[in-house]
Amino acid sequence: MTPSAARTLSPRPPPVPRRLRPSRCSSGAATETVTAGSARVTTVSNRGDSLPICRVLNGMWQTSGGWGRIDRDAAADAMLAYADAGLSTFDMADHYGPAEDLYGIFINRVRRERPPELLEEIKGLTKWVPPPVKMTRKYVEDNINRSRKRMDVAALDMLQFHWWDYSNPGYLDALKHITDLKEEGKIRTVALTNFDTNRLQIILENGIPVVSNQVQHSIVDMRPQQRMAELCQLTGVKLITYGTVMGGLLSEKFLDTNVSIPFAGPPLNTPSLQKYKRMVDAWGGWSLFQALLQTLKKVSLKHGVSIATVAVRYILNQTSVAGSMVGVRLGLSEHIKDTNAIFSLELDEEDMNSITEASKKGRNLMDIIGDCGDEYRA
Repeated sequence: MTPSAARTLSPRPPPVPRRLRPSRCSSGAATETVTAGSARVTTVSNRGDSLPICRVLNGMWQTSGGWGRIDRDAAADAMLAYADAGLSTFDMADHYGPAEDLYGIFINRVRRERPPELLEEIKGLTKWVPPPVKMTRKYVEDNINRSRKRMDVAALDMLQFHWWDYSNPGYLDALKHITDLKEEGKIRTVALTNFDTNRLQIILENGIPVVSNQVQHSIVDMRPQQRMAELCQLTGVKLITYGTVMGGLLSEKFLDTNVSIPFAGPPLNTPSLQKYKRMVDAWGGWSLFQALLQTLKKVSLKHGVSIATVAVRYILNQTSVAGSMVGVRLGLSEHIKDTNAIFSLELDEEDMNSITEASKKGRNLMDIIGDCGDEYRA
């Protein structure tokens, strides 16, 4: 470890022992406990750092390829439509194809074509996923500057950091440099993505002001509600979730289907669908998943919403979850109405219990895959 990261490092495992209702995801909302179904905004914070975000984030992984050709002008138009509808937090990464460049195009159109109030509400969260090389100050700063330039912002609203190899402690060096860049005004908040509970505690003990950890979390994958959520409750770190609608598997489209028979069901024709079908197989298989979809359909009919809306609301109700990602296929399709329905949906105790019971019929993925992010480090 270099001197720049020479804070006390503790290898011991962590102990295992919700907002106002603005008409849109306003950055001016005060902070309070999230309880109401209609709450649209929350603030992630650590010490003096804080960032208000929409509780449903527009996920831009689809720009990385495999979903169809991206037309940049059409994509910017679509981003404006989401922002105008109050869905004003966008999540991307340095390796999501043109995602950061699209954000730069979009934010400049907001500056030219929309009132300053909307510009203030919009948040762009990005990720940095470096190779496990030596994390010098120059290397880290050059990469952060590249994202700032592509997104055309003076400061990144949130930088979410990923690290592939825990046996290489360079992640602490990188996070120390990232924290220094935050202090210099180039980053507003420091966050993580796909870190496990042990490493999150080590990072916090090294004085890194982490506000959130972005992890895979759905009704099928409840791993974050085990050790991770307990540490988050102790430290105030929040969870931002992805994979919450499992790439579209948690929807009416896959209800009463059999994807194991060629051409008998909807094709698994995107990287997300293929990835989350493997999660279904690990959890309990397609027949058990159909039973889960039937439970969700019953709840959705009761409230007059879609299965996906119920699936996201259920995860937003979980411990320490600040926000959940819904993927956007910019310029190809949109689901603004369904997404906004999440905020007005309030699941009652009967709803929550029935979904929990259906979820628990599957295997505990913690026993099969490991803790959050372990699926990337097998």
